[in-house]
Amino acid sequence: MEIGHPRGWPIRVRSINSCYLSGCWLAPLVVLASLRAMTPSTRVVFLGGLGEIGRNCLFMEVEGRILLVDCGLMFPEPDMPGVDLVLPEFTYLREHADQIEGVVLTHAHEDHAGALSYLLRDVSCPIFGSPLSLGMARNRIKEAGLLDRTELIPVNDGERRKIGPFDVEFIPVTHSVPHAFAAAYHTPAGTILHTGDFKLDLTPVDGRRTDLALLGEIARRDGGIRLLLSDSTNAERPGYTPSESIVGKRMRALFREREGKRVVVASFASHLHRVQQVAEAALAAGRSIAFVGRSMVNNITLAREMGLLDVPVGKIIDVEEIERYSPGEVCVICTGSQGEPMAALSLMAAHEHKWVHIGKDDVVVISAHAIPGNESSVSRVIDSLYRAGAEVVHGGNDDVHVSGHASQEELKFVLNLTSPEWFVPVHGEYRHMVHHAVLAEESGIPADHIIVCEDGDAVTLDEKGLTVERDAVPAGYVYVDGIVGDISHGVLRDRRMLAEEGFVAVIVTIDKRTGEIVTGPEIITRGWVHATEAEDLLEEAKQVVRAALEAAAKEGATDFETMRRHTRRAVGRFISDRTKRRPAVIPVVLEV
Repeated sequence: MEIGHPRGWPIRVRSINSCYLSGCWLAPLVVLASLRAMTPSTRVVFLGGLGEIGRNCLFMEVEGRILLVDCGLMFPEPDMPGVDLVLPEFTYLREHADQIEGVVLTHAHEDHAGALSYLLRDVSCPIFGSPLSLGMARNRIKEAGLLDRTELIPVNDGERRKIGPFDVEFIPVTHSVPHAFAAAYHTPAGTILHTGDFKLDLTPVDGRRTDLALLGEIARRDGGIRLLLSDSTNAERPGYTPSESIVGKRMRALFREREGKRVVVASFASHLHRVQQVAEAALAAGRSIAFVGRSMVNNITLAREMGLLDVPVGKIIDVEEIERYSPGEVCVICTGSQGEPMAALSLMAAHEHKWVHIGKDDVVVISAHAIPGNESSVSRVIDSLYRAGAEVVHGGNDDVHVSGHASQEELKFVLNLTSPEWFVPVHGEYRHMVHHAVLAEESGIPADHIIVCEDGDAVTLDEKGLTVERDAVPAGYVYVDGIVGDISHGVLRDRRMLAEEGFVAVIVTIDKRTGEIVTGPEIITRGWVHATEAEDLLEEAKQVVRAALEAAAKEGATDFETMRRHTRRAVGRFISDRTKRRPAVIPVVLEV
């Protein structure tokens, strides 16, 4: 007789009658109870991407083995002065490095794959992904000199692969970078579906649609989908996200309308579908194309080698040749859509680019949406372009960009198609995940089966259901400023204070025996007052320091630390009383 296990595994036992006749009629129930008790649980731990845009990274644990899903970075926010990048915290992964089976990449964007070269400094493991995702990741890993720390293993649409105890099925989805994946993780506790970043584009540029048939099939096999982890980026946006192909139509019209002008298009270097459409529009208008920016050139070279980008080699020109062409004969496709200071577009806007000089004969198209935190940088670049005399076209005044993420109706469609037992929204700021949770409840998932998690939380799936562990692992921000971990929260706090209030250094030399002032005090300030404009105020501050040190000396307090403390306290009180500000006060007391 065959009995179905709740997870769909068949269990063969003798018939009930034969067991009863042999005096063991409870045996089948005992076998089932034992197997249920032995069923391993699956733990999902979130290291980033739940509460911010970026740092997308989670891992699953089964039978003591670990599989990472994505390893992304985040770009610094305005309140992170001097920070280059923000990484997930890898403390738990370093401590369990020998248990890691590998990393699964959903797609090639930096917020999902950009931290791999930092992870590989501490962990050596293989990376699984589409050939394009691996090709783009390989460039960054090679630059870091870490190719010997990993093996890049390509996987294909619809492929099902065993990675240690993990049985992973790769599902094609459409996104703003080609060859993105959702993935179904078939675990002993049931199937966990992670959508990755996706949208339901019915007319994608390359014809590769989100495989809804495969998603529906997985949802109806082997007990269905027990846990869904789904992209929340556009959960606040009603309706459907437009198709990428509409940008191509608008680009062709734009080239016709600006026939005699040079067109400069800034986009993400990874957005190859966008680059393809811009290139096709430029070629249809009889223009030659120059690719500008290191990451753009690298990605275009890789995509052409892989057959993912079709641009005739005879129509590609070097950036050095641009001045030989009249404005209406050339199109520049470049990096810098996020206002990065050293990217090609920013250099052009600042008149610092060696080969491309922006002027009144230029139309600059910013074909990307500003990542949260980059809005002010993008605005500054747009202002600079206008000052140079250029016309600027962007998503705020024309249809030159569409999102790569699903909007509300698409999210509800996937929730209904997959019918998960449990749901955890991922990838987004907290408000995005809350909106996604509301959509899930509207789609019929019970409210007590919807869990909004944050970075550091973990969920455990077993035969009884889903349990949540808050702050299960360290998941704070790791700031990169030159080297990893170079600065802490304390350093950032000091930087913000210095930026807002400035600092004051007081230098004085005293006799260590008597406490009398030998030289000084001298006051140096940055960001508090300008010395040449506040001589009277600074002289008054010096008098306050002298009085404080003389009072300390009369009391017999002549040791080094006491003098420093009196100096800091006196200057701090004076500055607060006179200017209502609180700069950092740095006393430098020298003894002779």
